[in-house]
Amino acid sequence: MNILSKVYSENVGSLDTLLRVEESFDLISRHLTIGKDEGTFYYIDGFVKDGVMQKIFQYFLTLKDMCPGESSAKRFASRHVPYVEVDISSDVDALVLAVLSGSVVMLGSTFEDKAIIIDARTYPARSTEEPDNDRVMQGAKDGFVETLIFNTALLRRRVRDTRLTMLYKNAGGSSKTDIVICYMDGLADKKYVEKLSKKIDEISPKALTLGYMSLAESLIKRRWYNPFPKIRTLERPDAAASEIMEGKVLIICDTSPQVMVLPTSIFDFWQETNDYYFPPLTGCYLRIIRHSVFILSLILTPTWLLLLQNQDILPTSLNFILPQSPGGMPILLQLLLCELAIDGLKLASMNTPNMLSNSLSVIGGLILGDFAVQIGWLCGDVIFYSAVVAIASFSQQNYELGYAFKFLRIIILVLTSLLGLTGYVIGLLLVPLLLVTNETVNGGHSYLYPLIPFNAKAFFRLYFRLKKNDFEKKIEKNQNFSEKTLDKR
Repeated sequence: MNILSKVYSENVGSLDTLLRVEESFDLISRHLTIGKDEGTFYYIDGFVKDGVMQKIFQYFLTLKDMCPGESSAKRFASRHVPYVEVDISSDVDALVLAVLSGSVVMLGSTFEDKAIIIDARTYPARSTEEPDNDRVMQGAKDGFVETLIFNTALLRRRVRDTRLTMLYKNAGGSSKTDIVICYMDGLADKKYVEKLSKKIDEISPKALTLGYMSLAESLIKRRWYNPFPKIRTLERPDAAASEIMEGKVLIICDTSPQVMVLPTSIFDFWQETNDYYFPPLTGCYLRIIRHSVFILSLILTPTWLLLLQNQDILPTSLNFILPQSPGGMPILLQLLLCELAIDGLKLASMNTPNMLSNSLSVIGGLILGDFAVQIGWLCGDVIFYSAVVAIASFSQQNYELGYAFKFLRIIILVLTSLLGLTGYVIGLLLVPLLLVTNETVNGGHSYLYPLIPFNAKAFFRLYFRLKKNDFEKKIEKNQNFSEKTLDKR
């Protein structure tokens, strides 16, 4: 550990060199004469509260000295630094990190090998508005932002319990990103929390510039052939708070407006906040419909292609599914072309100004589809089934899961075209195989929990809301245990 010198001028020279204040215009080194002594302040312009620091500087200029003698820094901080967050340190690396994180570091001519850290930082932040991809018709309209301390405050506002724990970490090489492991002591698995904490301590990426995504890729080695998402993320503090109360662990990463929820199973991605803001009957109905429609998006076009290949065994009552005009290209190529065209329209809509994006996507799809049928490239049935699949894929909000189903649908289509019924069955069996082998940070749970291992109550809760949840009973049990423990003490 690099320690400060007892010579004030040497400490100033060291921090000037390490912070490179001469090369960076926004790294400020501010010298003040406080009575008969001197002080030097280091901070980043734009990261400090100007009004607060101006008042502190004005107060310092009225002092006669900086409390010379033994433990000068500690006595000066306790007597003359009127701010809520103040710390004393002699570690040069910690001081540099504090400055780069937005705090103010004060060196004093009487402090010897100590320095004062004044945490008067403020970060540029947007308002806590509702996330675009997780809107609700009823309920709270706030969402996580890119500032870590704002996100922890949003959770504290909803869970006012002393057992709510925010474990601080710092990782990421050059980025030195702040990370918080958030959990409910007594509800979350303590061994799992320790495992996560150890994993974060052991990772050594060059930087976590992409926030939670960089951290997720550092925690899990991705397998390129498995498209299923590894970790569920949330942008709503109300949904995140409910996950905490169910015993889940959150990882909050600075600069990210999402929090990671662990452990994760495939069924967690199918949950939505709207389900809990509606009455139980309505919420259960919408959940079952959403799951059914999303599964339909996987098998609709492959099943239609299989039936077209076996028209001789098709019942007369199903003849309506046969296209009257098959188009100029094979059906498989038509379906694949529509899959690519839908993604092309999505990309065009994303890169179009907001005022025109809806018009472009709707008009572009109608015009392209109509002309494709008129000139004989595609048949109307292909466009219809592709449109149904595209709409069904939007029934859940996780884009990564949507594209996982898209890739599997394309694989099933190709296998069905090449091998018929055998290829169709192989493609369907590939889905559970990829689910079982998907690697996540799941502790003792598999990616298919509560189906594997089977937990009847947890699986029942995926589709039906219980009147008295297990986690509520667990909370009462823990509260009774805490009260008995306090009585004994």
